[in-house]
Amino acid sequence: MKAVPRTRSLPALLLAALALALTTLFAPGASADTSVSTIAQALRKSPVYVDPAARDQLSAADADTLATRIKDADKPLFIAVLPAGHPTANLFADLRSATGVTGLYGIRLGDRFDARADSSVMSATARQNLVRSVQGEDAKAQLADFTDRALANMGGHAPSSWGGSADGGGASATALITTAAVLVAAGGGAYALVRRNRRRREEEQRAALDRLRVVVDEDITAFGEELDRLDFHPSEAGADDTMRADYERALDAYETAKQRMAAARKPEDVRSVTEAVEDGRFSLAQLAARREGRPLPERRPPCFFDPRHGPSVSDATWTPPGGAPRQVPVCAADATRLADGRDPVIREVDTDYGRRPYWDAGPAYGPWAGGYFGGGLLPGLLVGTLLGSVMATPSYAADYGAGYGDFGGGGYEGGDVSGTDFDPGDFGGGFGDGGGFDGGGGGGDFGGGGDFGGGY
Repeated sequence: MKAVPRTRSLPALLLAALALALTTLFAPGASADTSVSTIAQALRKSPVYVDPAARDQLSAADADTLATRIKDADKPLFIAVLPAGHPTANLFADLRSATGVTGLYGIRLGDRFDARADSSVMSATARQNLVRSVQGEDAKAQLADFTDRALANMGGHAPSSWGGSADGGGASATALITTAAVLVAAGGGAYALVRRNRRRREEEQRAALDRLRVVVDEDITAFGEELDRLDFHPSEAGADDTMRADYERALDAYETAKQRMAAARKPEDVRSVTEAVEDGRFSLAQLAARREGRPLPERRPPCFFDPRHGPSVSDATWTPPGGAPRQVPVCAADATRLADGRDPVIREVDTDYGRRPYWDAGPAYGPWAGGYFGGGLLPGLLVGTLLGSVMATPSYAADYGAGYGDFGGGGYEGGDVSGTDFDPGDFGGGFGDGGGFDGGGGGGDFGGGGDFGGGY
């Protein structure tokens, strides 16, 4: 998805902040308005906003309790409680633009609930599962459950702007102008901090990619050697069209892997490289079976201990040091070793502490392993290992993005002020993405283009 162009003019941002403050000051009836701007203004001061027309859903005392819980957890979680008739078109995207803060946004609208989040804070899948888990509850229980589960599974930190009152009372012109002046003065420091954080993340990504490049180049070289050892010639005696097709797919995968690795600019790009290598190895396995007159192999993941061993032939029980037994896909040679009580041949990589198995080498190897084993299979295989433990934490999503081996993000962490610099796909879409509501969409409802929901 194409990212929204970044706003890089600091003077323009600061002038916009000042204009917003002055507009709020002189706008008639602003204190009683329930526009997105008013909701955003309240959420910049406190994590929970309850619309005056929705106070029967959540009392002031319950809202304060919820806000305190969020602040104490130091997480960028925003909760809004709105009346059923509130307009829904582009609500999440407009609210995210208006607050300008990277985070997780949950909205209770009437008796319905949905949420959106920047991918650096919570993945789309995690957010959808979280929303489903609280459907059908009354407002107090729903918001409490959502908050507790979100705080345990999200990344980022609370925005620095929290701590003030969001009572919507009338403020003096002097106070608002003073606040605007402080925002302008602080804007330069905040902008410099964001730039510094972005440079740090870019440097970390480059270092991780350089380390991964060594391992991936070894994989591509090993695959090329397999192609040479097979010594297949399309015109050789006995070759048929299916064999030639297998060989062509393997060659294409080899070239694709080299091209993708040469074009890789961040660690998440490595996943598509190892996916291509694995596709090519399976094509070679099919070609070898055809030439030898054997049954075609079943499409299975590669050998867990070293994907260079090729596609697995069975599952075997393996217990990592200090971990629990689990079934892992293994090649024939490692299956025999395990059956004989011997150690498998394990892929080791260089780390700051010497050679280690790839699953104990740190989070940077998530993209590499994810391309071979996929996001669905990988967590179960890595339970109890260093890589698996890191992937299971909210900080992995914050540092490496959504899913396994996806850095994502764009440099902003949860709680950072990014303004309108965010991926609209995180906050847009239509009704029915698995985190929506019972019933159908319709005009003025949560459905339809630009309303609640997300198409992923």
